[in-house]
Amino acid sequence: MPRIQSRRRTRPRGKRFLAIGLAGLALVGTVLLLLRPETASIRTPTASKAAAAQLFLDGPYGARFAGEMSASRQGYFSSRIELAAHPEDPDFVQTIARQHAIGVTSGQRFLLASWRGVPVTAFAASFLDTSVAIFTLESSGLRRPADLVGKRVGYRRASEGDVVFDAMMAQLGLPRSQITKVLDRDSFEALRAGEVDAIIAAIDEQPDPASSTFVKLNVIKPQDYGIHVPGLVYFASNALVHEQPSMIADVLQGLIRGWQFTYADYARSVPVLAGAAPAGLNAERLKFELQQQRPLVLPTGGRIGDYDESRWRTLRDILLFAKLGEEDVPLAQTVNYQFLRDVYRRSPDLAAPGAWSDEK
Repeated sequence: MPRIQSRRRTRPRGKRFLAIGLAGLALVGTVLLLLRPETASIRTPTASKAAAAQLFLDGPYGARFAGEMSASRQGYFSSRIELAAHPEDPDFVQTIARQHAIGVTSGQRFLLASWRGVPVTAFAASFLDTSVAIFTLESSGLRRPADLVGKRVGYRRASEGDVVFDAMMAQLGLPRSQITKVLDRDSFEALRAGEVDAIIAAIDEQPDPASSTFVKLNVIKPQDYGIHVPGLVYFASNALVHEQPSMIADVLQGLIRGWQFTYADYARSVPVLAGAAPAGLNAERLKFELQQQRPLVLPTGGRIGDYDESRWRTLRDILLFAKLGEEDVPLAQTVNYQFLRDVYRRSPDLAAPGAWSDEK
């Protein structure tokens, strides 16, 4: 009997221990459930980092990439975007495709790479027209394309300037055979020294009036003679475009706002941009270059980033004319217009001239 009573007393105690254990497990489970949101928030940066996109510049930091630099510094990108300059990458477009990134390069370089089968898609323009121009000394009296017949012109072979110049002269019916093209003499030093009569160069390369090397120049712009081609274009790997279209749209919106900030007020934007480059930029030179390229970014009656099919067709035709490639991939498969339309439709304020319509 005593043993039986002892067993009966033990059972309730065992049940109590079991109940306490279950209660403890339940408490631990509750605590873990409560902690789950905290854990998720800690992991968010890791997930965000994995989803970050890279925006590569085909050249050093400077005025021509002011929109990208402004967007990055001012926080206009909603997605996590890493900005990096790739100034000496001969396979820049291929790098973008391989790394599933976003890039900005010349329309010519982009189109030739896409014809070679590099899987990339253009979705907007940075410079809506070419930045190439022909410069002569003001004292030379050479002011029109026809004046260059019989003259020496400094150039770089197969460059954007070389191709655009030939297309302009051909369109005007001028005899290119009567022009002496001097290879690798496309610097302003060569022009001042009289080594050539004209040079083909980008408008942002010319010396500014404050420079000790400044001389008065005549500028012949291909746009004034009917040559309109995309200047700098934004593009991305096809994989990124198809898998993360919302990121492309976000980047495009940030870039538009970046260019708006750049040109709204130089007093605000130039100091930001001058400090954005790792080595720093000269503020006065930067402002001068921004002023020179402004019509390419903000054309009268145009929208930032916009381009049209006619410019791409012209670029295609002059590249074929120059025998630099064959159109193995049609434009319809390499150029996208929908991202621009969607961004401006969702945010009509981006198209309003407002802050940047007037020179400041």
